[in-house]
Amino acid sequence: MRLWVLLSLLLLQETLPHVIGQSAKSKRPKEPGENKIKPINKKVKPKGLKMKEREPVDSSSKSQSILMQVMDKGRFQKLTATLSLSAGQSIELRCKGSNVTWSYPSYLDTFKDSRLSIKQLDRYGQLILTNSTAADTGEYSCWLQLCNGNKCRKDETKTGSTYIFFTDKEELFVPTPSYFEIVYLNPDKPAVIPCRVTTPLAKVTLHREFPAEEIETDETNIIYDAKKGFVYQHPTSDHKGIVYCKAESQGAPQISIKYHLLYVEVPRGPPSATIVASPSRAKVSDGIHVACTVLGEPDVDVNFSWQYPGQEQLERPVIIQNFWRLINRGTGHTTRISKSVLIIEDFEARDAGNYICIAQNLQGTTTVATRVELN
Repeated sequence: MRLWVLLSLLLLQETLPHVIGQSAKSKRPKEPGENKIKPINKKVKPKGLKMKEREPVDSSSKSQSILMQVMDKGRFQKLTATLSLSAGQSIELRCKGSNVTWSYPSYLDTFKDSRLSIKQLDRYGQLILTNSTAADTGEYSCWLQLCNGNKCRKDETKTGSTYIFFTDKEELFVPTPSYFEIVYLNPDKPAVIPCRVTTPLAKVTLHREFPAEEIETDETNIIYDAKKGFVYQHPTSDHKGIVYCKAESQGAPQISIKYHLLYVEVPRGPPSATIVASPSRAKVSDGIHVACTVLGEPDVDVNFSWQYPGQEQLERPVIIQNFWRLINRGTGHTTRISKSVLIIEDFEARDAGNYICIAQNLQGTTTVATRVELN
């Protein structure tokens, strides 16, 4: 038995070095660079992809990028479509560029408000409004002017705009200079009841005075826009009457001014003018009146001018009176009558001849004439 054990140990001793040698041979030295990531595998270009993602630039962000708000400690903030500030705060806006034009609520110009300051510096335009009020709520915008000599045009690619709400819990509606406004309802264009609010969080409803009722907004024919008010997309004669708005925001509801909605149905175009002389045959020393009348839209101004005998020589003094008024032509339709009257108090022989009236509005010009004879 011991003999077999000794023989086994001898065989094991001879075999073990051979096996260890084969294992050692299998572990050959690594070639230079073996098991390393090859350079081609490194070209994943993560940085390059990020750069490509930045390349497309939205045109809207371009236009907004030139308008900034100056914050405290010299910080700047790019402005979004709307901004809410508390009434009483001051604000400084800057627009990049050496020739900047600004637009802001028109009443600040009407009253030449000293709280508003606008300056053009070397590299930017500056607008500062101090001690803001609820009435300052509105659109503030700027753009770069491109000039060639005396001719300038707006650079559409370099503009900026924001609508600023100056919130005041005592003034939920943007104050107006009057307590009553007329809104004309034209069948061919939207009509706006301009009850704008000073906070976008206010809940606003529209109401008819008589019969007393709330007017439902369906977001199709009648919609509400905090920047504009209630918009009638397709006005009809059924919408005429007196209305007002009611707003609520963390407190007692507030009522707007009243709006009188008048329906208009007058064809658009140059003035529809008529001319009449009274009398058409006059004696020496008689008085004559030549009236030029235009029927048109209530909110469209008409300008009159005249041509008459003796005008070029400045020999004949005449009196010219211009006026207008609104009339109801039935079925709720409202029309504006604009009139110009030429008066000669003491007719002379040289006053006989053609009297020409020229009526002009934004759509064009109409010329009418009549003749006054010496009797």
